[in-house]
Amino acid sequence: MPTSLDCRGLACPGPVLRCKECVEKDAPDTIAVTVDNEAARENVTRFLTMRGYAVTVAEAGDGVYVLTATAGAAPVAAPDATPAAKAEAGSRTVVFITADVIGRGDDTLGAKLMVNFVGTLPELGERLWRIVLVNGGVRLAVAGSPVLDKLKAMEQAGVSILVCGTCLDFYGILDKKEVGQTTNMLDVVTSLDLADKIVQI
Repeated sequence: MPTSLDCRGLACPGPVLRCKECVEKDAPDTIAVTVDNEAARENVTRFLTMRGYAVTVAEAGDGVYVLTATAGAAPVAAPDATPAAKAEAGSRTVVFITADVIGRGDDTLGAKLMVNFVGTLPELGERLWRIVLVNGGVRLAVAGSPVLDKLKAMEQAGVSILVCGTCLDFYGILDKKEVGQTTNMLDVVTSLDLADKIVQI
């Protein structure tokens, strides 16, 4: 009989933390996780897949999803296992972006500055390990973003891009994301902790 976790009503990163605790404590062969939003569905699916579970998703109505995870699948590469992450010690830079514009005063100017900023990030070379997008910054990862192609190119080059699922859901653009991995606050905090340098914008 599968281990059941009812994670409805839990704010991010609650559902992932419940799954993490269950996997680390009991290592069940099968876990059935109930969540009530798309961000939690994506975050829990990604977490369990990286822990070696095969995950199937069933809709239960009213925005509720039941995720059934079965142990034994080969784990996918964790976000840390990118070429940039394998650069020499002391060179992992995280860029933490909290808005889709830079500075205060004029948003048109701020948007142009952000395009220039993102376009210049590749100059960091292998030191650029991860880009984390939260709050208004998640708009940079969706269809129509002026920096979408630049972010896709960096991701293809091995830069890990994490996009806050709670933020995407809040702005109603979860289904419009076109680059990066939907993430949760546990991943964000872990990324900042592992970084050798943090650039916040």
